[in-house]
Amino acid sequence: MGYRTDIRRIDQLSEQERERLAPVTDEYVFRVSDYYLSLIDWEDPADPIRRIVIPSEGELAEYGRLDPSDEASNYVAKGCQHKYTTTALLLVSDVCGAYCRFCFRKRLFKEDVESEVSLDVSEGLSYIAAHPEINNVLLTGGDPLVLSATRLDKILTALRAIDHVKIIRLGSKMLAFDPMRIAGDPKLLDVLSQHTRADARIYVMAHFNHPRELTEQALACVSALQKAGVITINQTPLLRGVNDDPAVLAELLDRLSWAGVTPYYLFQNRPVAGNAAFVVPLREGYEIVEAAKARTSGLGKRVKYVMSHASGKIEVLAVQRDRIYLKYHQ
Repeated sequence: MGYRTDIRRIDQLSEQERERLAPVTDEYVFRVSDYYLSLIDWEDPADPIRRIVIPSEGELAEYGRLDPSDEASNYVAKGCQHKYTTTALLLVSDVCGAYCRFCFRKRLFKEDVESEVSLDVSEGLSYIAAHPEINNVLLTGGDPLVLSATRLDKILTALRAIDHVKIIRLGSKMLAFDPMRIAGDPKLLDVLSQHTRADARIYVMAHFNHPRELTEQALACVSALQKAGVITINQTPLLRGVNDDPAVLAELLDRLSWAGVTPYYLFQNRPVAGNAAFVVPLREGYEIVEAAKARTSGLGKRVKYVMSHASGKIEVLAVQRDRIYLKYHQ
């Protein structure tokens, strides 16, 4: 599978578009797989798949900041965050299969910013081992499923040697961006199978944002992970021009449920620098989510509309007249 990292080589864009978007990719990194490009309807300038990966000049508008959830304050070791009592994050990769234009960690991929990712996870593993309250570890970055099977095996082996770590989660967009990378790698699937147990599962936190991403190849990838004993669930931000239509969002929730992928969190878009074009106001977002849930089964209704804030995870319970009802999860 090929990847494109230069907007000037996206032949489906006009020469004028490529030149106009080059300054955006100078500021925020660009990378996309040929497979994902093939999902775009290039005749539609507002195509939702296009919006996910093709830059826009609006990304350079004054808006938000690079670390709106104040992740920098949560580091306890190199590449390791510990914000919630039972959960630790290990940032194990500084590469993604492709880069979403709305990514809330886009700061990690800027050349002029010191990376928070550590390819040496020994300090983080030592911290986790010394804190028995941590029973849940999320591997993120970047994307942990771009790592080689050998590299991933070493990390998972080290985590499985820590008795109090039960849940291991891998946050990944690769199921949508390059599903053949996973389904076509028996060694990777074997590594995951070896480390997932009946009493301590591995979860893959997929990032399907639009129902058109659930292609035949993507569903085959989900099936391969499930056969390996991995639990797959999904989380996505609510995104203007991508899934902010109740019918589209309901279709996404339905198709995920049909594939055995649990709809998990639906995020209010964070005020990340460059993300203004994707933001749906909270009241409108709540109405979209509720309208979508009314169209889907109880399985789709499991999704929770939440905000991820520096102070914690906050669920949006209701918006009525001039009041918003919120609940802190942690």
